[in-house]
Amino acid sequence: MNILIVTQYFYPENFRINDFAIEFKNRGHNVTVLTGTPNYPGGKYYNGYGVFKKTREIYKDIKVIRSPIVPRGSGSAIRLALNYFSFILGGILTSFSLLNNKFDIIFVFEPSPITVCIPAIFIKKIKRIPICFWVLDLWPESVVSAGNLKTGIIPKLLNPMVKFIYKHSDKILVSSKGFVISILEKGVEKNKVSFFPQWAEIIFKPIRYDPYLLGTIPKDSFKVMFAGNIGEAQDFPSILDAARLLKSNIKIQWVILGGGRKKGWVESKIKEYNLENNFHLLGSFPLDMMPAFYSQADCLLFSLKKEHIFSITIPAKVQTYLACAKPVVAMIDGEAAKMIDDAKAGLSGPSERPELLAKNIETLSLLDSIQLDKLGQNALTYYNKEFERSMLMDRMENIFYSMVRK
Repeated sequence: MNILIVTQYFYPENFRINDFAIEFKNRGHNVTVLTGTPNYPGGKYYNGYGVFKKTREIYKDIKVIRSPIVPRGSGSAIRLALNYFSFILGGILTSFSLLNNKFDIIFVFEPSPITVCIPAIFIKKIKRIPICFWVLDLWPESVVSAGNLKTGIIPKLLNPMVKFIYKHSDKILVSSKGFVISILEKGVEKNKVSFFPQWAEIIFKPIRYDPYLLGTIPKDSFKVMFAGNIGEAQDFPSILDAARLLKSNIKIQWVILGGGRKKGWVESKIKEYNLENNFHLLGSFPLDMMPAFYSQADCLLFSLKKEHIFSITIPAKVQTYLACAKPVVAMIDGEAAKMIDDAKAGLSGPSERPELLAKNIETLSLLDSIQLDKLGQNALTYYNKEFERSMLMDRMENIFYSMVRK
């Protein structure tokens, strides 16, 4: 097949679509990517890239075409709106250079914004080829949540655009079953929507790693590790409250990997709450180092705020945690909590309940190594059954073939 991937984000930005594109190229398909100038998450163009720099390149035998885009900057509402709109305009203009190419299918990757599909619809109309649209972030719900908006005006403004995009997509895949109801409410036929979860990149697997990566954190402590964005959605106020409740238990150490808009706030609260001895911000590291860090944790943590959109979302990090065969502790509602419980991979509690998070972590810290290993093995078994990478890639390939044959 000749596959055109439309995505606002692509290598050197770190998104799962990179792994997807490489896999389909390795399977013998011709893959072309229409994407933007890389600027996520820092808000500035990556070194060597710009409006007129490296607009065409080859990445692992994949042809990459980059459209001009306004960098997201600090992530303010205005800058994000400009970032999103500029990809629509830039993507459409850049797509003219692709119209002489033969494509069998367009695959749209949407971690947000949903507007990434508009250039794909433009190409579809001219080339008369189907669109497979993978929804990882639900609009307008996520916009309302991210902006902490209490008004109904934003959904009313966005819903016509969302309906237009769904209408012109031939197949809609959702990363969480909880998304289905919202999409059907937009007038989409049920047989057009299918559940297709995320997977963990091939690097995520159980490993043993030396040397020790966690600096002065005692090796014999119980290490609770969080990896990812330090932002509003991850509810660090509740995480810190749980750490305060456990402050006297010096055996329990919190290890935070990553960065984000709330990192400075978290640093200030660590000092204010006198958590310097058990709450550690280690910074950001390359993706390929994450399995090594995970191997030195005793349990892996994820949390999200109490919002409806988060209760029906399955964060991608859940799969990476499970694939590394480590116990999981979660402070989240809905789909992701159910997954941890079904897998018997650890303990979960409702969002914004730091006292329950603290209790669950303390419970895990009292287990012996055999009991912890059992939870980790449960996690890996569940991952292999539900989210194993090759299995999902086979399913996607079959979806593409069925769409092309139609």
